[in-house]
Amino acid sequence: MDVNEILNKIICGNTLSVLRTLPSEFIDCVITSPPYWQLRDYDLEPQIWDGDVICKHEWEKSFCIKCGAWKGSLGLEPDFNLYIKHLCDIFDEVKRVLKATGTVWVNIGDTFSRSGGSGKVQVNHVNFGEVPKVNKQTANTIPHSVKNYPRKCGCLIPERFSIEMVNRGWTRRRDIIWEKPNCLPQSVKDAFTINYEHIYFFTKAEQYYFKQIFEPLNPDTYRRSKHGHTSKKREVLAGGGLFNENAIKYADKLLKGGYEGRNKRCVWSIAVSGFGGSHFATFPKELVKIPIEAGCPEGGIVLDPFIGSGTTAVVAREMGRNFIGIELNSEYIEIATSRIGKYLF
Repeated sequence: MDVNEILNKIICGNTLSVLRTLPSEFIDCVITSPPYWQLRDYDLEPQIWDGDVICKHEWEKSFCIKCGAWKGSLGLEPDFNLYIKHLCDIFDEVKRVLKATGTVWVNIGDTFSRSGGSGKVQVNHVNFGEVPKVNKQTANTIPHSVKNYPRKCGCLIPERFSIEMVNRGWTRRRDIIWEKPNCLPQSVKDAFTINYEHIYFFTKAEQYYFKQIFEPLNPDTYRRSKHGHTSKKREVLAGGGLFNENAIKYADKLLKGGYEGRNKRCVWSIAVSGFGGSHFATFPKELVKIPIEAGCPEGGIVLDPFIGSGTTAVVAREMGRNFIGIELNSEYIEIATSRIGKYLF
């Protein structure tokens, strides 16, 4: 597929299939949030995963009894191990199309078990205000990776995904915590309200493009004492614990005003943003701006393999980058196209 034909376009199709048609090593940055496991049925035509491509499938409860293929939508697998496999198979292709200097940023959340024998699950992790729907494709199956879990137990989906990505050769540079100061209230009374999500920062090589981002210092935090260096200043600037001459000199430089700020931390407090369309799972624009600024050079290409309502594309174009989006749902492509508007050509 010619890159110029798909630049600043959204491709309609199954993510894994589309990725396999793209050339190798031309993407600078990937920012995405894939469907979470057992969160929502998007009423899409089921896709065939795994198995033998030439098999004349015979289906029983969504599995081929001849070659073991599974028919369904990503995120509705009856077993979370199968979901992790499918998701990481997709990121194997992402790794192929990504430049050696590229960066990958993945927002993913957990699912909480309420099985206790019924096999049903509920999501105590609500993504951007979505209301979960009944999973039609798995309503009559028992997810055996959940049925023996205690009720209310997290399935550790983010951790499992992160570990499998590293097993497949990715370097996990950081686990970023997206704190949501305006998170939705939850009815839970026997645990704390979840007000954060994970964003994993991966690379495929030891050396990669990265622009350092600074955040402002709070002058009150760094006020000098009569002894010259407050313990609070040392703790924040030097990292706490052991201090050396270079750390103290660096602190002095910052306090004298000759600085851009401190290196950005891994907890990002960004308010959830709503969207009036039918696709509720929209990134806040600020959440996309940071990875693009840090992980994609000007004029580079940002890929979102689950582009949804198109926020990644909008921000990429606003920041002088190009984008390529992939989306299976034609309704969401219409929404994204209307949002992106002049950026689609």
